[in-house]
Amino acid sequence: MADQIRRPETETAPGDARQSVLRLTALSAASDTSMDRFARLVARLLDVPAAFVSLAEQDRLILPGVMGLPEPWPGRRALPLSPSTLQELAVPEQPLIVTDARADDRTRTDPAITALGVIAYAAMPLTDGDGLVLGSLCAIDHKPRAWAAEELADLEDLAAACSAELRQRILSTQRRSEQKVLETAWAAAEQARRDAQRLEQEAQAGLGHAELLLRTSEELAQTSGLDDVRRRLRNLFGGVGKPSYVGLLVVDEDELRRVPDPDLVHAVEHELDVQPLNAAFPSTRALRERRTVVVPDREALVADYGPEAVRYFDRMGLTTVLCVPLWGSRILLGVLTICWAERHEVGVTERATLTAASGYIAQAVERALYLDERISLARQLQAAMLTDLPSTGPVEISALYQAAADGQMIGGDWYDAYYLPPASSGEPEPLMVTVGDITGHDMHAATVMGQVRSMLRQATVDHVPYSPATSLTALDAACSALPIEAGGTLVHGRLDLADGGPDWTLTWSNAGHPPPLLRTPDGQVIVLEEHDIFLHPALEPSLRTEHRCALPSGSTLLLYTDGLIERRGQDIDAAIGQLVALLARHGDRPPAEVLHRIGRTMADPVPEDDVVVLALRVP
Repeated sequence: MADQIRRPETETAPGDARQSVLRLTALSAASDTSMDRFARLVARLLDVPAAFVSLAEQDRLILPGVMGLPEPWPGRRALPLSPSTLQELAVPEQPLIVTDARADDRTRTDPAITALGVIAYAAMPLTDGDGLVLGSLCAIDHKPRAWAAEELADLEDLAAACSAELRQRILSTQRRSEQKVLETAWAAAEQARRDAQRLEQEAQAGLGHAELLLRTSEELAQTSGLDDVRRRLRNLFGGVGKPSYVGLLVVDEDELRRVPDPDLVHAVEHELDVQPLNAAFPSTRALRERRTVVVPDREALVADYGPEAVRYFDRMGLTTVLCVPLWGSRILLGVLTICWAERHEVGVTERATLTAASGYIAQAVERALYLDERISLARQLQAAMLTDLPSTGPVEISALYQAAADGQMIGGDWYDAYYLPPASSGEPEPLMVTVGDITGHDMHAATVMGQVRSMLRQATVDHVPYSPATSLTALDAACSALPIEAGGTLVHGRLDLADGGPDWTLTWSNAGHPPPLLRTPDGQVIVLEEHDIFLHPALEPSLRTEHRCALPSGSTLLLYTDGLIERRGQDIDAAIGQLVALLARHGDRPPAEVLHRIGRTMADPVPEDDVVVLALRVP
């Protein structure tokens, strides 16, 4: 970059020329949106605590772009200039790289360096269209730092884009002045207009690259999984030279696995979804050699890669390919592939910009892989905590469990069903059923749910003849005494064969839970509304009540959690009414089919809460 900087061939002193050019930028000791954006990009891309854009006026250094500097500098936006500051900091002719300012003769006594709390310092010159140095784009660390070559390359690219922005501002001001003399100097103004257009295109290209970096950073900052990352990549790269296809491949043991677009079908992604790491492809070479690989055209593909790669790109109609390895915090995560159908010249600036953008993409991929792994573990844990329903017995039982859309949330919803020995010799085995919801969606809620389920089972077994109310009362007392922070709702019931059969009897106790529904064989649905207060650690233990009703042979009992009926902005009573209507219409079908229809009709496609539904049919 230093070779590209030259003094304007003019008799004007450099300081005077600089002040004239700076006036054209209209920048001052005040915050500027574009300059602040460049400072943010430097801080993010180089992972430094502070960065700024500085421009040298006659007797001071103005800071129109600031990120991370302590007060008073974000408000003051100016530093006094000493002779050494002017030479080394304000208008560096070449990149100024300092590992430790305290030990560097150029900077250790400089008051500006001390005022900004600089230890490590990297600055790239900012120039106008004639190469006159106007200031610098600076990265600061508050501890000694050996700047990596890649970091300095990224800083240089951003300085080029920032210079382009300054040139664009200068050109805009100059064009307004030129307009005033258009009538008297038409020929000269026309040539100036053509020159300005050419320079503006260059400036726009540089600014476009900087905007791509910022857009990539902002767009991928909140991704929630690999599918989300892949979805956002689709429209990330636009403008002039927009690629025909942008793909994402991640390392999976000894192969590269393509992440398909979750919304669109791409022939590219289905033609070859897995590549062994030793395959002769540009993507696998980028991974093996840990560098960016560019295939400019078919001739280069034929010369450097295997016949399988040639056939693949021919079938896909792709000509130019750029493959960038994606580095995680410790390992290589995968490869970003950018492809054009027509031959595309990937210039140095564009390549540097795409490489820099890949850093943000790699961060998003690493975060997504971590989240996907957590979601997988959460799903496995949730599945392991669900109860196995009795496989034998006279009562047909079926359960529906739907996890919340946020895969990291492990819910406190559960169901339980088990037969117990008869209370008296010769009697049939009673069936105990429970549906509950412990407040919360995290590991703590799941842990408490497991404890409550086990304690309720024990309380039931210990209180023959298995009174639901007595069991719940004992659970309240145990949670208070231990103590266990158990808050939530549940309904606990017992099904017994009535004397002489064939009807059954339901005895239940409800701790603030949504009401069970009972459908009789004639299609009538009864809402079992009786309930006591819910579970809560702040409430004193109290005697629970229980209720009893007859279940004619062929009746269907439905228990559920509030995730089925609660929707933001919807009335719960109306939702229960809808559930009653569904049960009345379809309740004579097998329990599994009943749950399928309920889930398909009432369950939210993107549920904010877990859903549990338990259906029982007495013979």
